[in-house]
Parts: sequence; structure tokens; C-alpha cells
Amino acid sequence: MSVFLKEIVDDGYSYFVPSTLGYVLIAVILIALVLGASFISGDRKKLSAKQLAVSSVAIALASVLSMVKIFHMPMGGSITLFSMLFITLIGYWYGLRAGLMTAFAYGCIQLILGAYIIHPVQLLIDYCFSFAALGLSGFFKGKKYGMIAGYLLGVTGRFVFSFISGMVFFGSAASEYSMSIPIYSAVYNGAYLYGEALLTVVILLIPAVRKGLDRIGRISSEDGKRSVKSE
Repeated sequence: MSVFLKEIVDDGYSYFVPSTLGYVLIAVILIALVLGASFISGDRKKLSAKQLAVSSVAIALASVLSMVKIFHMPMGGSITLFSMLFITLIGYWYGLRAGLMTAFAYGCIQLILGAYIIHPVQLLIDYCFSFAALGLSGFFKGKKYGMIAGYLLGVTGRFVFSFISGMVFFGSAASEYSMSIPIYSAVYNGAYLYGEALLTVVILLIPAVRKGLDRIGRISSEDGKRSVKSE
């Protein structure tokens, strides 16, 4: 393990950061996960002009809503006004590849709008891979209750990457709260991600909301036919 991690002692606090080989390993693993997932889906159709337009609108809407912060964490991360939902919907409506591409683009927009960066690898994890994971909702394309399941999978995917980033790059703050580094990272990132998820799922449990979003997905599908099961 020492080949991939090195210990840093700062003001009496000890934490670990990746070595050069560690950074390479993290980058390779994350890239492999995202690229690998993008080819799991059996849907190889190109997005139609209508679907591209809807994806662009979803990115724009999510970006605007991401600036409406219900609660803001001190070192990055916020409970926003349902911003993640509109990105996960693209995966649910159009499939895994479309979801990952849209979510990755959204992460790049978030990077431009204002990022909390302390290291280039942390930038990749927190803004490229973490947001791209929202596109994992595409695994539930067309599934009954897939809108909620896909959303939760996307949020959990983002949580995993944020958890890794918190452990590696922000672990030194754990001692201030008398927590171990893994618990601190899980609590910190889980608080805002699953806090927003809870609010969103409550809204999605309203049948009228799900049916309305389902109808938008059908209308924007390439052939205009029903692409998802009614919930």
C-alpha cells in the first residue's frame, strides 16, 4: 500500500495522499469505470436532434438550479433545488451513454461556474467523474419505477467518487470533529448529496410529477413512441 500512498504530517495531524503511482492508478481506475460503463448499454443509437436539444436544456436548467443553494457545505457541496434530477432524467429517458455524456458535460459546466480545487486529480474526481456518475441512471432506462431507482443510483455513484475525494484530499479535517477519515468523508458528502436526494424522492413520489416527466420523455424520444413504462 505504501507504493500508492504516502503519509503527510501537518500540525500534528496525519493523513495520507496518493503517491505518483497512486494518482496514476486512481486516474486509470476512474477512466476505466466511466468508459466501461458507457459501453455496457445495448443502445448504440445516436441521439436525435430533439434529444440533444432536451439534453442541453436539462444541463442549462440543472446549472441554474445548482446555484439555488438550500444549504452550502464549507469545503464544497450543497443541497440545491433538485439540480441532479434533471441530469439523471436524461439517462432514464435515453439510456446509459446519453446519460453519462450529459452528466459529464454538466460536470464541466460546474467546474466553470465555480470549483473548489486543491489538486488536479481532485478536480477530475470531484467534477469530471463524480458528476458523470449521475448518468448511471441510464441503467434503469424504461424500467418501472426506474425514474426513482435511476436517480438514487446516480446520486450514489456521485457519492462514491466524492467519498474517495474526501478521504484522499480532505481527510485532515476529520480530526477537528473527532472522526476517522472514512466516517468524516461519508458523513460530509452524504449530508448534502442524500439530503437533496431525500427532498427529490419526496417530490418524485407524487404520481402526477412522475407521469408528467414520463410524458416529456416520451415526447422527446426519437420515434415519439412510449419509451418507458408507466409508473
